[in-house]
Amino acid sequence: MLDVDMLITKAKEARERAYAPYSHFRVGAALLTQSGHIYSGCNIENAVYGASNCAERTAIFKAVSEGHSSFRALAIVSDDEDYVFPCGICRQVIWEFSHDIDIFVCTADGSWQRHNIKELLPHAFHI
Repeated sequence: MLDVDMLITKAKEARERAYAPYSHFRVGAALLTQSGHIYSGCNIENAVYGASNCAERTAIFKAVSEGHSSFRALAIVSDDEDYVFPCGICRQVIWEFSHDIDIFVCTADGSWQRHNIKELLPHAFHI
């Protein structure tokens, strides 16, 4: 059984470690693998914005580098009052590893919505 609240808590903890000196827009993500491991990530900015990395990709890259490439759920939280969704690049990276993952987008006050990657990226690029 998926503990959504625990996954969101892990995303909030990751948000606290965000490195966002330019935008001041902190994002945290928590990724649940099919085997039950959780990998968290935060956004990491750079003065050259193209060298920045989103929280979602940070979590995914950490998991893949540790041998996990099958994912069950992803929670994303920021300091914003609105729901924050993965950017287009992150959606494609998510799709690369899971064509049927639940994504929980959360507001700063703890409200959340469940979406599926198929809904967020209906015409994903694949070879």
